[in-house]
Amino acid sequence: MKKVFSLMTIAILSVSQTAFLLKQPLAQNAAIEKAAEKVLKKQILAEAAWAMEQETITVTAAFCTRSAGGKHDFFSEADYFWPDPENPNGPYINRDGMTNPDNFVEHRKAMIRFSKIIGALASAYKITGDEKYVKQAVIHLKTWFISAETLMNPNLLYAQAVKGRFTGRNYGIIDSIHLMEVAQGVIIMESAMDAETIAGVKKWFAEYTDWLITSKPGIEEKLTKNNHSTCWAMQVASFAKLCNNEAVLDSMRMRYKMVLLPNQMGADGSFPLEMSRTKPYGYAIFNLDAMATLCQILSTPDDNLWNFETPDGKSIKKGIDYLYPFIADKSKWPLKPDVMYWDNWPVAQPFLLFGANAYDEKAWFLTWNKLDHNPQVEEVIRNLPVRHPLIWM
Repeated sequence: MKKVFSLMTIAILSVSQTAFLLKQPLAQNAAIEKAAEKVLKKQILAEAAWAMEQETITVTAAFCTRSAGGKHDFFSEADYFWPDPENPNGPYINRDGMTNPDNFVEHRKAMIRFSKIIGALASAYKITGDEKYVKQAVIHLKTWFISAETLMNPNLLYAQAVKGRFTGRNYGIIDSIHLMEVAQGVIIMESAMDAETIAGVKKWFAEYTDWLITSKPGIEEKLTKNNHSTCWAMQVASFAKLCNNEAVLDSMRMRYKMVLLPNQMGADGSFPLEMSRTKPYGYAIFNLDAMATLCQILSTPDDNLWNFETPDGKSIKKGIDYLYPFIADKSKWPLKPDVMYWDNWPVAQPFLLFGANAYDEKAWFLTWNKLDHNPQVEEVIRNLPVRHPLIWM
């Protein structure tokens, strides 16, 4: 279990002790956390029971002949690209917001399944303390990150390829947001894991984080201007937290304050780049979830992003205040319905729970409570980076 400390405690400690404690996670709202556990406990234990019975499936279990990589390389195809009716065998063409159901998604499904397994096991371990969940998680972690026969290479060079155009694109990096709950699950279970597994998992995530930061696709994704940039930072922060990389965590805090929040949020708290898409409702929710999760990952007693505000008044609270009325009552949404999946949003969005926790907003919690905590639509699952919120609190 993580330790949290009050500012009163910090005040009576030495300078070195204070510097250490100020980098620790913020104390959680005990009432909100307890209420969330009550809401989720039955589902968590059911999901964990399912996870205890699952065999391991990694990227090596399926291969697409259109992939330019090898059997250990993650491969996916860009969602919104389709065959050209005027040149059926030629390069694919873009149809924004319209998902091509014939694209290769087996590796994405395997990664999401892996995330579900580890998230469920870590959640069950957190609320029960039963190490059987940790032992099962270790089996999956070794298969994905350590075993030479089945591991995934720590890069996304071949993600969201486009037939006839790109063997991989920087935009594909968003596919690995589902490794975040794996990394966070390891943080929760680390004290009960063997040293060899911990070392192997952290080595993989350190290598992947380095690739995200230094590779050409990683840099390109970092420099995008919408939810892709937010999700790049969210992943880097999540993986750096597992690896105790304080320098990277500090840089992500600065990026949130100096780049992401001021450049993406409008004066009213909306996200103009998301609102201009063909699925503005879903994208606005997705980006707000990502920014709220960044705040949850990165906030410390001396650098609390939940309380940060830009000189012109932009803040994560302003973003939640803007979108919340349209979550509580979707009929108030001022724009046209999304071209796809309009009926499937919202679900129990993490920004509602994390925001309720940060600001003690009971209405946000009650709205989160009544929404769907176990969505089954693939598009929703793909765009829901946090499905096991208790392990983040």
